[in-house]
Amino acid sequence: ENITLTFKCELEKKIIKNSEYNYQVFLAKDLEKKNLDKFEIKSLQPETLNIKGLSSFLSKSTKLNVKVVNKDIILFKALDNNSSYSESGIINRKTGELIHEITKNIKSENSEKDITFYSCSKKENV
Repeated sequence: ENITLTFKCELEKKIIKNSEYNYQVFLAKDLEKKNLDKFEIKSLQPETLNIKGLSSFLSKSTKLNVKVVNKDIILFKALDNNSSYSESGIINRKTGELIHEITKNIKSENSEKDITFYSCSKKENV
């Protein structure tokens, strides 16, 4: 599907798994991370899926390893060149739920994860 969508997303919570925290949940009020004022998704069949505004890594990724776009969900994943860092996300276009996962040190037994949950609403494209 060819789409151009812009969302405004409110941070709800974050789950952190690292040497200090073992899948500990932090609410938005306890985090320094902010809302997403402009999260953009652009899809052109069959190849192109661009993600902007979620992270600089995803905004700069020219090739996503996983891309799924349908009427209900958009799923994406990108890996760095060494396959030691990844970012993925899924957004439900009907409910506006967005989950963004960052995984560091993938090949290590001590991999780290940040899983962030947002509630998004569509913005009219300007």
